[in-house]
Amino acid sequence: MFGLDATMLAFMLLAGGSAAALAYAFMFNTIANEKKAGRRLESVKKAETDRSAAKASRDRLAEAAKRRKSVQESLKELEEKQKDRDRYTTRPPLKLRLRQAGLEMSVKRFYLLSGLSGVVLTLGAFLLGAPLLALPGALLAGVFGLPRWIVAYLRKRRVKAFLNEFPNALDVIVRAVKSGLPLNDAVRMIAAEAQEPVRTEFRRIVESQQLGLPMAEAAMRMSETMPCPEASFFGIVIQIQSQAGGNLSEALGNLSRVLRNRRKMKAKVQALSMEAKASAVIIGALPIIVAFLVYLTSPSYIMPLFTTSVGNLILGVSALWMSIGIFVMRQMMNFEV
Repeated sequence: MFGLDATMLAFMLLAGGSAAALAYAFMFNTIANEKKAGRRLESVKKAETDRSAAKASRDRLAEAAKRRKSVQESLKELEEKQKDRDRYTTRPPLKLRLRQAGLEMSVKRFYLLSGLSGVVLTLGAFLLGAPLLALPGALLAGVFGLPRWIVAYLRKRRVKAFLNEFPNALDVIVRAVKSGLPLNDAVRMIAAEAQEPVRTEFRRIVESQQLGLPMAEAAMRMSETMPCPEASFFGIVIQIQSQAGGNLSEALGNLSRVLRNRRKMKAKVQALSMEAKASAVIIGALPIIVAFLVYLTSPSYIMPLFTTSVGNLILGVSALWMSIGIFVMRQMMNFEV
């Protein structure tokens, strides 16, 4: 009985193993196909992910290239406009020079004052006993020289005052933009509270906007009434930001830092050239001082230079050569930063 049960058990185990082996043999291809399908699905998902990443990378590169191209086109356009505006800095017309000097007068009134200056200077030279040949020179100096020199002096002084205050105005605009204030409101704040001549220049921007001119174009026009590269820099930054976008506060902050560094460099160059300027002043003043001392000690020895035609010719030639020397020294000492 026990032997029969063991035989039956072995037969059942053998039958079960055979059935399992037979089932595995039939299902082997199905399992293998499922594994292959799973691996293929994983590879498809991975390839899809790689394609998405590659597409995103291509989109970023295309966007960067598009923005770079936009910035290049903007810079090219601004360069062309800047070439048209350079004449306002180098050789502007008289009407614009008067505005750049802060003088609110017409060209006609300037010519009248120039004529009056020539008459007064000629009359003063005649009363001081100048020779008749020198009176036409005094008239020309009074009409064409002195008034334009005054305008150039006032223009230069106004530009210097603008450069001293302009970085502070930019810092105020940067803080206002960072705090969430629109650029137009920040410009209006500078136009109302800044010191002269920055206040006048920003007031012109506000007035141009009220007439319908865009902010970028109004900022670019600042270089017409303020003949300095710093005003052009401000207009270029606003123009690029309006066309290509970007962080305006960061751009204006960088501009403010650049302007301060330029001012420091100018002060350093001026300090280093002071020795040469002092030497030039001494050399230029030495003939006049010597002539005055000789006149005090021996008037009869030096008076023929002023009373004879040959002496006047010698004085004229000497003054010409001295002027050429002073001009050359001045050009050697002036550095553009």
